[in-house]
Formats: sequence, C-alpha cells, structure tokens
Amino acid sequence: MSQVIERLAELTGHRDRDVLDVTLVAALRDLLRPTSVAIYRPIGEPGAQRWLTRAHLHAGETTPTADALWTELDDLPGLDDHPLRRDCLLHQTALAQAGPPALSLFPLSNEQVAIGVLEFATEQPMTDEQWRLVGSILRIFRNFQSLLDYSERDTLTGLLNRKTFDEAFLRNVVGRPLEIVAPTPEQRRVAASGQWLGVIDIDHFKAVNDGFGHLIGDEVLLLLSRLMRSSFRFHDHLYRFGGEEFVVLMRGCSAEGAAMAFERLRSNVQAYSFPRVGQITVSVGFTDMRYDDTPATAFERADQAVYHVKANGRNQVACHGELVARGLLADTDRSSGDVELF
Repeated sequence: MSQVIERLAELTGHRDRDVLDVTLVAALRDLLRPTSVAIYRPIGEPGAQRWLTRAHLHAGETTPTADALWTELDDLPGLDDHPLRRDCLLHQTALAQAGPPALSLFPLSNEQVAIGVLEFATEQPMTDEQWRLVGSILRIFRNFQSLLDYSERDTLTGLLNRKTFDEAFLRNVVGRPLEIVAPTPEQRRVAASGQWLGVIDIDHFKAVNDGFGHLIGDEVLLLLSRLMRSSFRFHDHLYRFGGEEFVVLMRGCSAEGAAMAFERLRSNVQAYSFPRVGQITVSVGFTDMRYDDTPATAFERADQAVYHVKANGRNQVACHGELVARGLLADTDRSSGDVELF
C-alpha cells in the first residue's frame, strides 16, 4: 500500500502534461511489472485520426520512449491499424485480449470524451485485483487532469489561458531558461529553429458586443476557438489572452509554413457564417523566436504586426520580420527585461 501511495504522490506532483503521462506509465510499470505499458492518444481530424505514442516503457527500461509532437501525421499508424485500441477509445470501455502477450486496455478520458488509451502487455492476463487497482489510479489521474484543466484553460473557449503562457513559452517552445549571460548581437538575430508566435485579434469585436449583446459575442469567441483548433496542428499551443485576443505558439515549421497556417485561419474565419452576426474577420501578426527572447519581447513584435494590419485595412496576416525588411516597421530588438507584459 505504501508503494501505491508513494506513486500517487509522485503522479499528482506534476503540472506538465507530458511529464504526467510519463509518470503514470512509470508508476504502473513499477506497481504491476508488465512486459510493457504505454499511453496512446488520437490526433488529427475526425475520420482520419492516427495514434501518437505519448509514453511507452518496456520492462527493464528506465526512460520511456514517445513520438515527437511534430511528427508528420502520415508517418503514424491509423486508428484502424489497432482495432482493439480503437474500440477501447470509441466505446470508452476497458478491453482485454488473450496472449501471448495478453493485452489489457483502459480508456483515458476527461469529463466529456475519451482522449487516449492506456495499454498493458503482460505474460499472463491481469488479475481482477490488478484491474481494480488500475481503475482506481485512473480515476485519480482523471480528477487531477480536470483540476489542471480548470486552472490552465479559459472557461469559455477551452483554450489555454494567459497565465500558462510564460512557462510554456520557455519550456516547450524556446526550450531553455532565461539566459544570465547577455548574447552577442549575432546570436540575438538567430531564429530559434522554426518557432513562431502569432497574435490574433477579432476585427470590430466591440461592434459585435454592442450590436448583438455579450451572449452572442461569447458565442463568436467560442466558434472562433473551434476554427482555431481545426486550422492549426494538434501540437500547436492555442491561447485566449482575454477579450478578443488570441495567441498561438508553433514549432517545427518554416516561415512559409507558419504563414500558411495563419492564412488558413484567416480564410476559414472569413468564410464562416457566424449565427446572428454573419461574417467577421481577424487581423493576425506573427514573429519568429529569437535567441534571447522572453515571452514579452516576442509577444510585442507580433503585436506590432497586428497593429500594422489594423491600420492598413484589417483582415490580413503580417509577419513582423517581413514588415521590418520592407521598412514598414522598426525592429526594436529589445533585450529581455525591457518590457513587462505579464
């Protein structure tokens, strides 16, 4: 019992969802001693979803393996390639299959839908006591995820909220702590390997609230968040900063790829007919990540591009670097600490 409590304490001691999956897999491996244990999550559009390995640990291994978050979808197995796993996900029910190896699968779910599958491979079928233990741990896991959702997500749209932005920027996007030693001018101008920050602002949103009321305005925000999810990749970080302002963090794509993604959103929004309101548009500005960026400095550059778009017709996408190259904006290139936005 003490080992179970120790593992649960470790499991609920993390706020990083990537670490949470890894910790769950490691804890269950140590408690149940299976041949292997893994977490798989479906990604991609409905009807064409694929399996992403979030954490996979064999007996005797110390470090779980996982698919890179920016793996090309076509390189991943489809849902139908693993029928038992697919059925566990779609029916949200635990399933077993005789071996060898014996397989035991459990759905991972939030309060609404199944979001993944926990899969054990064992030499012998798991006992009833082991099934009950896994079920109890997964209930705690689900409750803890719900608490994380409540603290990290915007209650209206379900997107990440502003207070999670700084930590995610440094950990998941730039991938480093703040530098103590000042970088050279050359280092400051080195983009951080295909990493981008975009700011999205709804054009004339005040007129929507004034003309149709705040309930309709909230519906516009909710529908826009859904358009964002369908316009960007599954591993892009989508935030609502408050009001009509949204932020996207992207990695693993070229300048052309980033521009195409933001343009896809702009086009999708323009083409969508919002109930009662009709057509709305968005203005988008984005920037690359630099060697010494802080969340504030990168956000400021993208925001400058948004202001340029709004001053020049709205309903456009602009890259800060391109505007600077064309002499339409000055590159402030401020060092970290000069601007405090958060």
